[in-house]
Amino acid sequence: MTAPHTWNFFRAGGFDQVQLDTGADLLALKDLDQKLWVALSCPTRGIEFDTRTLDMIDSDADGRVRANEVLTAIKWAGSLLKNAELLVEGTDLLALSEIDDSNAEGQQLLLSARHILKNLGKPEAAQISMSDMTDIEKFVTGLQFNGDGVVSPAQVDDAALRATVEDIIKCAGSVSDLSGDAGINQEIADRFNAEAIAYSDWYARGEEDAMILMLGEQTQPAADAFIAIKDKVGDYFTRCQLAAFDARAAMPLSRSIEDYQQISVRSLSAQSAEVASFPLSIIAADQPLSLTAGVNPAWQVRLDALCTLVVTPMLGKKDALNADEWAVLCGKFAAFEAWQAGKPQSSAEQLGIARIRDILACGHKKLIDELIAQDKAVEAEVKAVHSVERLLLYKRDLFVLVNNFVSFRNFYTGREKGIFQVGTLYLDGRSCELTVKVEDVGKHAVSATMSGVCLAYCDCVRGAEKMSIAAAFTAGDSDYLLVGRNGVFYDRKGQDWDATIVRIIDHPISIRQAFWSPYKKLSKAISEQLQKIATAKASTAETSMIKAVVDNGKAVVAAPAPPPKPAFDVGKFAGIFAAIGLAIGAIGGILAHIVGGVLGLKSWQIPLALAGLMLLVSGPAMVLAWFKLKRRNLAPILDANGWAVNARARINIPFGTSLTGLASLPIGAHRSLFDPFAEKKTAWPFYALILAVVGMVAGLWYFGFFGHH
Repeated sequence: MTAPHTWNFFRAGGFDQVQLDTGADLLALKDLDQKLWVALSCPTRGIEFDTRTLDMIDSDADGRVRANEVLTAIKWAGSLLKNAELLVEGTDLLALSEIDDSNAEGQQLLLSARHILKNLGKPEAAQISMSDMTDIEKFVTGLQFNGDGVVSPAQVDDAALRATVEDIIKCAGSVSDLSGDAGINQEIADRFNAEAIAYSDWYARGEEDAMILMLGEQTQPAADAFIAIKDKVGDYFTRCQLAAFDARAAMPLSRSIEDYQQISVRSLSAQSAEVASFPLSIIAADQPLSLTAGVNPAWQVRLDALCTLVVTPMLGKKDALNADEWAVLCGKFAAFEAWQAGKPQSSAEQLGIARIRDILACGHKKLIDELIAQDKAVEAEVKAVHSVERLLLYKRDLFVLVNNFVSFRNFYTGREKGIFQVGTLYLDGRSCELTVKVEDVGKHAVSATMSGVCLAYCDCVRGAEKMSIAAAFTAGDSDYLLVGRNGVFYDRKGQDWDATIVRIIDHPISIRQAFWSPYKKLSKAISEQLQKIATAKASTAETSMIKAVVDNGKAVVAAPAPPPKPAFDVGKFAGIFAAIGLAIGAIGGILAHIVGGVLGLKSWQIPLALAGLMLLVSGPAMVLAWFKLKRRNLAPILDANGWAVNARARINIPFGTSLTGLASLPIGAHRSLFDPFAEKKTAWPFYALILAVVGMVAGLWYFGFFGHH
């Protein structure tokens, strides 16, 4: 019994993550409880990882890589390498001697690797890499047989057989060969052959009965001409028989004069439906059908075809056709119509019976089957060629994938970026490292808001290319994070994109921001009120000025006597002054108590008291922000992109701060504090403050706060 694998774990993000360092760790991953995996699935697109590798791992091609698919990829790659430690190298260079040829698949893969190198002109090479596989598709499609069971005309050397393959494609359709050319597979070849045999047998039955193909190869065109006018000729002779039954019916059966009057006002042609609805010829009792004159112009062409292809070959040249002769013609085509009713559905019919019989007689079906069999025979070899590519990609990429899937080692250690980090956003004097690609901003934001992270969604444009990202701001403040602000986004390839904020999920960014937020809110409220007061005063002044101008203008026209001034209301103004005095007194009393309490302390206690006062104001906001920052979680951000994150991947305060860089001067930089455009400082606010402090202290002394009686 083998000893259980010994695992190493590291602590990051507030939870334990498995540390994968060796090939043995990868092979033993199947035994690690998946509850300890950080993620259980990830999308194959929108992340910084080779899509070819992801598509190979994604065995069900559903656009998501799941845990079991990762384990299957590790098991497959491990079974084909003599040393599993090669899986952690992170390179695509593989020595042929490292391929495990102790099993059939390994033997085939080794042969394919040597075959590839031989075709590249390197038969003696001892190793193979992805650089040798850059033209793997060209190599595979360049083979005469590539294992897909599809034969295209280009693969056929014999001209006659190639023509047959082309005819089959024309009639029965095609499938794409690996080369991209249209070809046929076994199903198409079998279906065409069956339809060709059925049509040939059916046609032979017609040839054996003289009553069916009475005109030989011209029977079908004659039948077409006969059927095209059969009902109209039958209608004509029936009308003539009714006229013979009752002479009064002849005129209305030929259509009344009113019918002609109705269509006379229209623009008529031989193709007109109204004209075609009239009888084939004038109706009279037992009257033969003239083939040369007096025919409805809408039917003249079809009647001429009937005369040429049917009447003349069967009855001889005639100028008219009576009812009995018509009945004979109908009888002759009865057997043909019955034969036609039994015609099988066949795509081969369009080739004609002669070409169909030629294909069947040449035995081309057997030759095509042999070509398809030869192509299928190399299926294993071609698959092994693709397996070489798969093994090289897995050797290069699997170790990176598991360290961004089973654990988020790259992300939390900071040595490399996680595969979900698509680049860096520079905006508002900061650089944001936690940026993820987003397909639908609105849909992503619904889930991502639960992360507790301040996110700025940006539309990024580079030439004709466009994409959206979500960037996490985890340091600084959000004072100037506004929709419409522009920045620059650098993707993982170093390409720059114009970035514009289109949406913000506002969450606390830092404790420092929370500390100053009450004062900023107060300052903003006071500023807004002052602006409102100033605006109101300015509006009042403008209104008064305009009114004065208008009133002066009226005074010039007709100056009325000025109204008497209202008497000075002493009681009213006394009440106003009293109210103002009470308000000032209350405010002064509060300030006096505060200042008195502070000044009554010892000198070393005053700074502590002021600090306590500030904490009293800022403390609640800081505590609330601290709790929110502690709960920041990466999982909702990734889950919104199709991940299945299996852990509470915390972004605590120290780690979050490292994800957003703040602007700072370089070490050793020289800084000049001289600003030629700095606003000039005036001294009077300083003097006014000193006078106010002196006056307040004097007042406090006068009222006995300093022990004076």
